Amino acid sequence: MSFNSEIQRRRTFGIVSHPDAGKTTLTEKLLLFGGAIQEAGAVKSNKIKKGATSDFMEIERQRGISVATSVLAFEYNGIKINILDTPGHKDFAEDTFRTLTAVDSVIVVIDVAKGVEEQTEKLVKVCSMRNIPIIVFINKLDREGKDAFDLLDEVEQKLGLKVTPLSFPIGMGYDFKGIYNLWEKNINLFAGDSKKNISDTVEISNLNDSKLNGLIGDSAAETLRDEIELVQGIYPKFNIENYQEGNLQPVFFGSALNNFGVKELLDCFIKIAPMPRPKASEERLVNPKEDKFSGFVFKIHANMDPKHRDRLAFIKIVSGTFKRNTPYLHVRHNKKLKFSSPNAFFAEKKAIVDISYPGDIVGLHDTGNFKIGDTLTEGEILNFKGIPSFSPEHFRYINNADPMKSKQLFKGIDQLMDEGVAQLFTLDLNGRKVIGTVGALQYEVIQYRLEHEYGAKCSYENLNVHKAAWVEPKDPKSEEFSEFKRVKQRFLAKDKQGQLVFLADSKFSLQITEQKYPSIKFHLTSEF
Repeated sequence: MSFNSEIQRRRTFGIVSHPDAGKTTLTEKLLLFGGAIQEAGAVKSNKIKKGATSDFMEIERQRGISVATSVLAFEYNGIKINILDTPGHKDFAEDTFRTLTAVDSVIVVIDVAKGVEEQTEKLVKVCSMRNIPIIVFINKLDREGKDAFDLLDEVEQKLGLKVTPLSFPIGMGYDFKGIYNLWEKNINLFAGDSKKNISDTVEISNLNDSKLNGLIGDSAAETLRDEIELVQGIYPKFNIENYQEGNLQPVFFGSALNNFGVKELLDCFIKIAPMPRPKASEERLVNPKEDKFSGFVFKIHANMDPKHRDRLAFIKIVSGTFKRNTPYLHVRHNKKLKFSSPNAFFAEKKAIVDISYPGDIVGLHDTGNFKIGDTLTEGEILNFKGIPSFSPEHFRYINNADPMKSKQLFKGIDQLMDEGVAQLFTLDLNGRKVIGTVGALQYEVIQYRLEHEYGAKCSYENLNVHKAAWVEPKDPKSEEFSEFKRVKQRFLAKDKQGQLVFLADSKFSLQITEQKYPSIKFHLTSEF
């Protein structure tokens, strides 16, 4: 198959939502319909023997939540699909934000009963800023929830999207009878009280056909006709270009747990979702169809297999082909590296690949060369943009709880910070280590992983810091900067890259400092 047709058959997308909207369940069902797994697992796996494929870390199985982005690849109808299942919990949002730099489109999952929730709003804002095409999947239709039109209004108002339904429910909750698919002009009916089985898919090109009454009853048929007429009157007609440019968002209804609406979503997705898109670097726009390879690291995962202490850097291929055993330039280190066993992913299962194309995600075994945001190329100096570290919101001192294991502790902290789990700051005054996280739950994850993956124990001490601000002086040799360093010595630290950071103890003190030292800029993300 030619290089161009390999690019055209790739779809790389992320699934995002608020916790518990059914994101990981939807991922499982997409894999099931794609023939990639034989039996879908449950996220709450303490009750059920089989856990979700994408939740493979021990702590995820215990908690029943996703704490790290996982990558899953499978083939469906000749299309190569790469799914990135992201954590929904806000404490792990930074992982999700970074993952959004590596996807070409997104599916947003919304719970029919809860509607649009806070975390969904934040994630959709990031997608909209980057013009990422979005498909909305309204999930859990078998439960009592909000009216379909109310939900569509909520999605438009709260998320600022312009929606057009491509499927519509026939009844809701207890009255739920099936789904009318506007995209393919057919009806999916569900059998039995459990509503677990799709009994029939019937072609209905004309809703006035009396066959509809025979299938779902007179009153449901009349309601459906009225609703579809309303849908076609209010919402814009679906247009693939508007969707791919991020200006129109198709909506599907269904229930991932009970398998309905998922196949319709997948069938439509492979037809309309964009293939790999050009990506901006600081130097220029890079097109996927270019011959020369380029790619960037958007995630690092330590200890995919705790027995082997391996670290994997996840690389999104932007252009050209990535070949095994070929030397590529690590732009930040300015040195050539060669990879003998690049991996393709299926959650924690990995397979060695000889060649990968734009849109693919490849795992490279890493001995500590990579950090998030690094670029690999065939020689050109490129730096891909948009992979920031955000200012943490929680800060604690980290102490060694087992002096015999200090080497393991430092190694563990070092590797987990490279992964982007949290950020490490070293105080200038006394060299004490401070860990900053976006969410408090991260501290538990760090403690758990240090103990179970590195055999080290740590304890925490609270530290009153409001925000970490990266410091950029106009003139590093100026008197103003020297005075700032002297006066604020107690609050200064270095991040893992050696950049100077001001740990402000309150919003007020940050504002006062900004006013007092006008030639110094304070940034709340590390990418400036």
